[in-house]
Amino acid sequence: MRNRHIAPIFAAALVSALSLGGCAATMSPVDVTRFYSNAVPRGESVVVTPAPGQDAGSIQYRTFANAVAASLTRSGFSVVDSGRPAALSATVDYDTAIDRPVDTRGRPVSVSVGGATGSYGGGMGVGVGIDLSGPPKALISTRLSVRLSRNNEALWEGRAETRAREGTPGAQPGLAAGKLADALFRDYPGKSGATITVK
Repeated sequence: MRNRHIAPIFAAALVSALSLGGCAATMSPVDVTRFYSNAVPRGESVVVTPAPGQDAGSIQYRTFANAVAASLTRSGFSVVDSGRPAALSATVDYDTAIDRPVDTRGRPVSVSVGGATGSYGGGMGVGVGIDLSGPPKALISTRLSVRLSRNNEALWEGRAETRAREGTPGAQPGLAAGKLADALFRDYPGKSGATITVK
């Protein structure tokens, strides 16, 4: 009796592990470019602010702002609440572009006719094949830009971009924001003017 129960449990655990692995595999790489002056800031107090045109009260902005604040903290900065004095300002800008591919397959419904004979008489079969896979998924590009400035003078800025198919984990704003912010501040300040790919 014990063996009958162990097999289903093991199978369920294996499916769960494969599912989690599949989610991780669908997170796309991030392209990162950074620029900075000789006076690159380090370990100072910083307040996170929205770029012009961004809605500071929106859930999406807060998602990206929180991800940037967490990455700044990991990079040695001291993030302070909005409205409090800080040595630096981190301006956060983001946007999402959706590229919907044109379904050029144009395959008609296929119909096949087959005949069969046997000891029980003759028979005729008609088969209809319909492509149910649907149109190709849209490609979603998510971009994050951050500028560190002091008294309106830009000292460091970077941008990061990732692409993922619609419906995959990488296309979710929460996961994309965290991955972009982490990649953007990876090995801060990075090499100025170079574009790298972070997996």
